[in-house]
Amino acid sequence: MHPLKPAPYGAGFLTARRAMPLTYDVRIYSIETRRDRPKPYRVRWLVGPQKHSKSYTVKAQADGRRSELMTALRKGEQFDVETGLPASELRALNGSVTWYEHTRAYIDRRWDTLPAKSRRNDADALATITPALVKTTIGRPSPRVLRTALYGWAYNKSHWPQEPPTEVANALRWLEKNSLLVSALEDPATLRLALDALSTLLNGSVAAARTARRKRACLSDVLGLAVERRYFSVPVNPLSTVKWSAPKSTEEVDPASVPNPRQVRALLEGVRSQGERGAHLEAFFGCLYYAAMRPAEATGLTADQCHLPESGWGKLTLRGGIVHAGRNWTDDGRAHQDRHLKARAQRDSRVVPIPPHFVAMLRQHIKRYGTAPDGRLFRTSRGGVIQDTGYGEVWAGGREAALMTHEFESPLARRAYDLRLAGVSLWLYSRVDPMEVARRAGHSVAVLLRVYAKILAQAEEQANSQIEAGLREWDGAGPSPGGRMGDTR
Repeated sequence: MHPLKPAPYGAGFLTARRAMPLTYDVRIYSIETRRDRPKPYRVRWLVGPQKHSKSYTVKAQADGRRSELMTALRKGEQFDVETGLPASELRALNGSVTWYEHTRAYIDRRWDTLPAKSRRNDADALATITPALVKTTIGRPSPRVLRTALYGWAYNKSHWPQEPPTEVANALRWLEKNSLLVSALEDPATLRLALDALSTLLNGSVAAARTARRKRACLSDVLGLAVERRYFSVPVNPLSTVKWSAPKSTEEVDPASVPNPRQVRALLEGVRSQGERGAHLEAFFGCLYYAAMRPAEATGLTADQCHLPESGWGKLTLRGGIVHAGRNWTDDGRAHQDRHLKARAQRDSRVVPIPPHFVAMLRQHIKRYGTAPDGRLFRTSRGGVIQDTGYGEVWAGGREAALMTHEFESPLARRAYDLRLAGVSLWLYSRVDPMEVARRAGHSVAVLLRVYAKILAQAEEQANSQIEAGLREWDGAGPSPGGRMGDTR
C-alpha cells in the first residue's frame, strides 16, 4: 500500500462518514422471508427516518441478529441514524481507529479550507504529538526521521500523491503498525503523554508557552473530531477532564528590549546608512514603529491604503498582510500567501492614525521609489516580496551602526519586531486609552494588559508622580482665593 494514501479506518466504511445523531426512536420489525432470494431471511429495523436491513441464509442467524438489536433497545441504548447500529456496537467498531489514521483524516478534512501557515502549524503540532502515542519503541525510527516523515509527508497533503523516500516510507509504516487507538486517549495517563510531548521541543528543551498552547489547541480540535465521530465511550472531549498548564515562560514585553524615541530615530538613521537597500527599508521599519504594524502588514502595504496629507496627521487603512508560509504549504507553489488581518474576519480592516513626521517619510518614500505594479510600497530589487531574512540583515547592520557597544550587546531592539513593541509602549506611556491602543495595534485589551504589563506599570508610576506633584501644589498656605478646589463660585 502507498504509505501516503489516506489510510482506511478500521472496518472501512467510517473513513468519510458524516456524524449523524443518535436516537431512541427505533422500531424493529418481524423477520421477513423471501423464498426467491439466496439469503431469504431479512431483519428490518427503522432508526429515526432511516430504514435498515440485513439478510441471512439461515433463519437462526436472522433470529440472533434481531435478538441482539432487541436487547440493545431494551437496555435503553441509542441507535446511530446512519449506520443503524446500537451505540455499543458503534463504539466497538470505531475502537479500531488508530491515532495515526485519525490525524491523517483530520488533515484531509481541513486542508482545503486552511491558509498555508495554519496547515504548517497543524503539521508541526501533530508531528510533535504522534510519536508519543505509540504501543512500543521496538524498531522505532530516530526522532529526526519521524519528524521528517510526519511533518514533511504524512501531514502535508500536497505530498500525498508522491512516493516518499524509502526511509520516510518505512517510518510511516512503523507508525501505522504501532500507533495507539484513538480510544486510548480516554485514559488520562495516555492523554498526558500527548500533553508532555507538545510541551517539549525536539532537542528536549521546554517549549515556549505560546507554542505549547498552539499545539494544545490543535490536539483539542483533533479530539473534538473524534468526539464527533463517536470514538469515545462518552461524548466528552478528554482534554476537558485533565488539568494542564502551559510551560512557565513570560510573554511580557521586556523594557530592556524597547527603544525610546531618541534611540528609534538613531536606529532608522543607521538603517538608512546601509546603502540603497537600507534607504528603501527605512519607511518599512517606520511602519513597525509609528503605526505599530506587524511585519507581514508592512510587507503588504499598498499606496491605496495610505492617506498622506501634505500637513497634519495621516491614516493607514490596514486590510491584511503577506505571510511567508513556504512553497510546500501553498496551493499555487508560492512561498508567500496573502492573509487577512490577524484574529479578524476575512474583509475586516483597521485604521491607524500616523504622525506628521511619518506621513512625510512615506510621501518621500513613494516619491523616490514609486510602487510595485500591485501597489506595494516595499519590494525587492526585482519587485518581489521582501523576505524576513533580507530586512533582518539590514536591521542588524543598522543596529550595529546606531547603538553604542553596551547597547548593541544588550537586548535593546535586537529584533525588528521590537519596533512594534516600542510603538505600542510609547502610546501606553503617553497615557493613550488602553482600548484605543489595543484597537490601533490590532489585538484585544486582554492581550495588551498581559503582554505590556511592565510598560503599563511604568506609565502608572509616571501618572502617580504627576498626581503627587498636583497634591504638593495644595500643600502649605493653599491656593489663592477663587482658586480653591471644588469652589463653585
